[in-house]
Amino acid sequence: MPQHSANRPGARRRSLQSGVGLIEVLVAVLVLSIAFLGIAALQAMSMSTNNSAMARSMATISSYSILDAMRADMNTARAGTYNTTVAANNCPDTSAGTLASAQLAQWCTQLGQSLGAAATTTGLVACTDTGSSADCTVTITFDDSRAGVGGSSVQKVITRAML
Repeated sequence: MPQHSANRPGARRRSLQSGVGLIEVLVAVLVLSIAFLGIAALQAMSMSTNNSAMARSMATISSYSILDAMRADMNTARAGTYNTTVAANNCPDTSAGTLASAQLAQWCTQLGQSLGAAATTTGLVACTDTGSSADCTVTITFDDSRAGVGGSSVQKVITRAML
């Protein structure tokens, strides 16, 4: 005589545990989803800090650029012709026709292209003739709001060199 499933040993335990596998799968999917969200947030933070580091590197390269241009025009740099402040949203024109004005205009354009053509992107050149050389300080200020949490929205890169 065939036995009914209710009379078989263990059949009752199986009926009490039905659906447990589905709950385990749902919990695993939830944990995996939270992990993927964490990885995405980490990736976004990494991108913003990389952009910030690139901006600081571009500012450093720009400061070396104007210093090299000044080394090519040493006498004019020592005379203080390069001592000025440029804003990337309002670059000077080259109507003066001097090498210094052309190089400052080109430097200002370079600042605007690499750090943003905004009023907050500025470059300052200050040289003092010490007799045998010139002591020059180049200060580049730019908006670094891309730095993310804990970063400053205003960054300054200061380079000091002897010409």
